[in-house]
Amino acid sequence: MPLPASKLLGTPRRQILLEHIWQRTSLSREQFGTLYRAPIERYAELVQQFPASESHHHAYAGGMLDHGLEIIAYALKLRQSHLLPAGATPEAQAAQSEAWTAGIAYAALLHDLGKIAVDLHVEDTGGRIWHPWHGPIQSPYRFRYRKDRDYHLHGAATGLLYTRVLDPALLDWLSGYPELWAALLFVLAGQDERAGMIGELVTKADQASVAQALGGDPAKATTAPKHALQRKLLDGLRYLVRDELKLNQPQASDGWLTQDALWLVSKTVSDKLRAYLLTQGIDGIPANNTAVFNVLQDHGIAQPAADGKAIWKATVTSDAGWSHAFTFLKLSPAVIWSGDERPEPFAGTVKADEGTTEAPSSPATAAPASSVPSSPVADAVSDLLSMMGGVTDPEPEADQDTSTAVEEPTAPDPISSDQTQALVEDDTPSGEHFLHWLGHSIRARRLIINDAKALVHTVAGTVYLVSPGVFQRYVQEHPGVAALAKLERMPDWQWVQKSFERIHAHRKQPSGLNIWTCEVQGPRKTRRIHGYLLNDPDLVIARPFADNPYLTLIDESSPPAKSADLAQEEPN
Repeated sequence: MPLPASKLLGTPRRQILLEHIWQRTSLSREQFGTLYRAPIERYAELVQQFPASESHHHAYAGGMLDHGLEIIAYALKLRQSHLLPAGATPEAQAAQSEAWTAGIAYAALLHDLGKIAVDLHVEDTGGRIWHPWHGPIQSPYRFRYRKDRDYHLHGAATGLLYTRVLDPALLDWLSGYPELWAALLFVLAGQDERAGMIGELVTKADQASVAQALGGDPAKATTAPKHALQRKLLDGLRYLVRDELKLNQPQASDGWLTQDALWLVSKTVSDKLRAYLLTQGIDGIPANNTAVFNVLQDHGIAQPAADGKAIWKATVTSDAGWSHAFTFLKLSPAVIWSGDERPEPFAGTVKADEGTTEAPSSPATAAPASSVPSSPVADAVSDLLSMMGGVTDPEPEADQDTSTAVEEPTAPDPISSDQTQALVEDDTPSGEHFLHWLGHSIRARRLIINDAKALVHTVAGTVYLVSPGVFQRYVQEHPGVAALAKLERMPDWQWVQKSFERIHAHRKQPSGLNIWTCEVQGPRKTRRIHGYLLNDPDLVIARPFADNPYLTLIDESSPPAKSADLAQEEPN
């Protein structure tokens, strides 16, 4: 359902972002309402619950609005370090100060608006196509990403829509400052490189918001120089992976893609990356591999190994039995590919040598396409506010409260929501801590639910956990599990699984089995996944919620064929 701006902007997180934006403007509440709040409300009603991307940053319902508010907040923080217009007298800069501040905020808010015009196909319940230039959608809607979209077109498409956000009075005001007006129009036309300081501030703020969403360091993104080194390295990596490197070959390969990671042979990729950037006339590239690795790791592009360094030692084993050890860089696939661009995963396994998890190419272990680097990432709101400073921590969002009373338990000593809340101060791996981590990750959008490759779904009126994938994801973020699992001589993900079973938070089948099977109906094929059903979904997700229509729970009420529970079996 389309929502009014008051509802869309009414969450505690967005209210705090609005408060922060107001604090950066030095305006009265009334002036702020006219120059900022009103355009932001029109923007909110236009973008509704659309995500900012399909499977990259802010790839969740409402991600476009969150990204818009974050980038304004970042941009206004950066704006405080600049006197604009550059080169003008102090008197002129003071007279134009509020206009330039507002212009930067508008450029930040609107820079991605064209995505809803050219990247999305939106229709109402009657099947009628909605185009955003007609104004906010007025009836229940659904959307999908266009498979044939041009990833560079949205910058130019913003020009179709900005008058839906900036009213004639604001445009009249801004047009009275020729230098500001020209820079703003260049940003709205997708030509940031010609927009001078405004273009640079918007680019840095955008990088900071994206870095935070992908698990990087927003502060480093905002302090990086123009055309930052990490951006050059990332663009070079994307080119090499897509056009030059050989992936998933049985032996002579530059890297291997599993369901949840891209493993690139470290020396090969570093040498080729440096050579490619030099041929593009890009200077300032580190002269040695170690420096390249450090930059990639510092900015969240390369994931750290157990020793905290960028280099992983791992063994590749093909399904034909070939096996060899290499040194790797490990990347999240979402850093390189978006949407359906990602190739098929490797048919074998890549196993880290340092006691970390194996990465089999099994659908049941697939990480969500928008997964972030596996190093622990703080809650997005805390990251944002700690980087900016001057704003108190947010209250929990009303629709994310996990303190709801639970039903009378049927299993002995089940975990309760009060117990999960008590674990906030305790970071020791356990079944209770896993459950708290699960709820926190869903609320922080680090685990996406009901996505094609999600580890968590809503089924049969409760929450369904894909096994062993969700336990492997927990292990990736909590490397301390390895030592505990080693003491009990079992794989680390299985240690977490057993710890979860012991708290009796899951629903068993009538036959006594822990594991439930779901049939997943896709557009071209049907497959099965295995996992756990929670007794009480309120422990990790807010009500109300709808079941995933593509998943069907299979009734397996007959007794097990073996005495060993299916939960003990290794993944296929």
